[in-house]
Amino acid sequence: MRKRPTSPFVDLVVDHSKGVLALFVVIAGILSWQASRFEINASAETLLTKDNQIYQQAQSVNRRFSPQEFLLVVYRPRDHDVLSEQTFADLRTLSAELIKLPRVASVRSLLNVPLLSLAPGGLSGDLDPDQWTIEANDFSNKEIKSALTGHPIYQDLLVNQDFSATAIQVSFKRDSELEGIENAVLDLRRGAVEAKLSEAQSQKIERLQEQAEPLQKALDRTREHEIKAIRDLSVAYQDRAEILLGGAHVLGYEMIQIITKDLIVFGVAIFTIICLTLALIFRELKWVVIPVICCVFSVLPTMGLLALLGLKATVISANFIALQLILTIAIALHLIVQFIEEQDRHPNATTGELLKATLQEKTRPCLYAGITTSVGFASLLFSGLQSVISFGYMMIIAMGVSIVSSLIVFPAAVSLFARRGTPRSHKLTDSLLRSTSRLVLNRSGLIVMISLATIVISAAGLFLLNVENSFINYFRESTQTRRELAFIDQEFGGSTPLDVIYDIPGYLKQDDLIITADAVQKLQQIQAMLDAKQGTGKSLSLVNFTELAKTVNQGRPLTEYELTAIYRTLDHDFRDALLGSFFAADDGQARISLRISDTTDGLNRAEFMTDLKQSMADLGIEKDQYQLTSLFVLYQDILQRLFRSQILTIGLVFIVLSLTFWVIFRSLKIALIAIIPNIVTTIIILGVMGLGRIPLDLMTITIAAIGMGIAVDDTIHYLHRFLAEHRQHSTEKAIEKTHASVGHAILYTSLVIILGFSALSFSDFVPSVLFGLLTALSIAVALLCDLCLLPVLLKRFMRNRNEI
Repeated sequence: MRKRPTSPFVDLVVDHSKGVLALFVVIAGILSWQASRFEINASAETLLTKDNQIYQQAQSVNRRFSPQEFLLVVYRPRDHDVLSEQTFADLRTLSAELIKLPRVASVRSLLNVPLLSLAPGGLSGDLDPDQWTIEANDFSNKEIKSALTGHPIYQDLLVNQDFSATAIQVSFKRDSELEGIENAVLDLRRGAVEAKLSEAQSQKIERLQEQAEPLQKALDRTREHEIKAIRDLSVAYQDRAEILLGGAHVLGYEMIQIITKDLIVFGVAIFTIICLTLALIFRELKWVVIPVICCVFSVLPTMGLLALLGLKATVISANFIALQLILTIAIALHLIVQFIEEQDRHPNATTGELLKATLQEKTRPCLYAGITTSVGFASLLFSGLQSVISFGYMMIIAMGVSIVSSLIVFPAAVSLFARRGTPRSHKLTDSLLRSTSRLVLNRSGLIVMISLATIVISAAGLFLLNVENSFINYFRESTQTRRELAFIDQEFGGSTPLDVIYDIPGYLKQDDLIITADAVQKLQQIQAMLDAKQGTGKSLSLVNFTELAKTVNQGRPLTEYELTAIYRTLDHDFRDALLGSFFAADDGQARISLRISDTTDGLNRAEFMTDLKQSMADLGIEKDQYQLTSLFVLYQDILQRLFRSQILTIGLVFIVLSLTFWVIFRSLKIALIAIIPNIVTTIIILGVMGLGRIPLDLMTITIAAIGMGIAVDDTIHYLHRFLAEHRQHSTEKAIEKTHASVGHAILYTSLVIILGFSALSFSDFVPSVLFGLLTALSIAVALLCDLCLLPVLLKRFMRNRNEI
């Protein structure tokens, strides 16, 4: 074998492979030990951005109205009525057990809430609400049902409309220390909404966040233990009733559970499929073990490095490990195929010589692929959302670690195995690649026509893309979590909260009048408008109190003076419990709490928001007289901004990729040729999502960046080999030889990844299903583009060797 000049890096990792590997193992071991600190945080809060005005507005509203954290425990009898002694006995026992949980502040059920319509004296000043509960009286079932039917507060909150289920509302104590820190951070951020934070303010916020972090972690652990404890308590009732849990923190808990399960189950499944596929392709143990070693030495150090940097996996970035496996497997397979090719070409060469030739040939394209792949993932850095930005950084870091690990581990691992003959090539893959190259050379017009037709159809799908987010739809219909969420959403007033904060015009706090009749009437109009809209569930406000007062007052509405008198004479705690979350007397603000039903068919959330604002204008309410806030508004704002940023940055990323190709290959023509397959892949993926009515939500909106990051890898390897062949052969011959060499690596890589990630289609977590299938589709499209469209473009525009 004729010796070729090699780079110092190649000489180092081959000639001193054991020493380099030992040093790398020590570093990787230290980082891998840190991997145990890597966290998955799938709570809803991780998806919110804390630096925008809408979030700060929501935090201010929460501080002013102080709505309590709560979850619902729904009791759905199997063989007896809701209004029966068996139900009451179970509610009594379950409530007594729930109140024992250390953080529980109160437990409300049908048994202990006042049924004021049954009080003969009405809302008098000496009314004791505790005396008019089911527990304190011997009400008949008929009286109870009459009092609850159409109840302005309890219906859809503690009992559903057909009386087939009832709910226990478990409210929790606040963490005053954590709340104080969060309020201090909020005050600092609110003071710098229009002006940039000073260095001193930024440092103070960082110190406060450091103080808050252990408190938040402890609270998260407590919430997890509480949900587990409530699940355990419900087991004793399962033979008589179905027990369902609902609430934002229940959703976050279930997401963490299912994501963790998927990481284990499908991690093993993907690992097994990859190993079997590698064994089928190479039919030699070492070519199965070596890629696995490369993956282990890439993933574990990356997790440790991310833990050190404080980057946590969220719902959005939970699949970063799977993506890193893709990147690492691709690098390993390109190295393996090149090594086998060198071994076939130089059967008498030593292992060291073959490794040097392999690395000399592949180090540069691997680095180029890493740079361009990172550019694709860098589009996520412009999203403006911290969780998505973190995902972008995670993938850039993962790409760098995978390249370094593979280039260091591969030569050392190969040296550990005994030398064997060159594996026999597969007739099927040889035939497929030869047929593809003949198709490119002889039927290039047909490939161009098919490509153009596919682009046009896919481009039509781009106009059908829509931005939606429904956490209920994250779970398969067959799962217990989906059944729980859907039942509570449909039977107990919806899921996602939306608050309307109304500034009462000309409000002046007076001793003789707490609120005017005009203000109450306007609130009634707003709430009636909200209740009439498609997709709205339970609404609660001061209006519900006036409706309750009207019912207690034998159907006669209270005057504003009567309402004020009752407000001031009612027990302070009872008044706060009933009204504190809906009326801020000191600020002249009223809050209407609305929940959106996520299971509503055809609900377009963006149109809902637009229509709601128009309806407020139709009621004569100016924009500065109200605020729309809470999770529904926050998520819509996040999605819209993420969608805009991704669409705008895709064009920027393609420009940057073109410039990167230009720098790498030192030819504008080649750069423009190289970018076309990547543009086509992105258009097709997004077009399929549009045509398939797959909404762009917090998970799927990153697919464009993932598609770009994946597609560019094989493009680099193909072009690098083609240009090397083109220096010695004609364009047609260079295409044939490139297909016969690097084409195997591209085909094998694609096959392994497509089969591996198709396994995610069996997940119960719909985002994982979509991720797996869309990733597999991205790989398949990139494969076709790189083996068919790219060589057609090269044949058309690279006819003469001296053009390079």
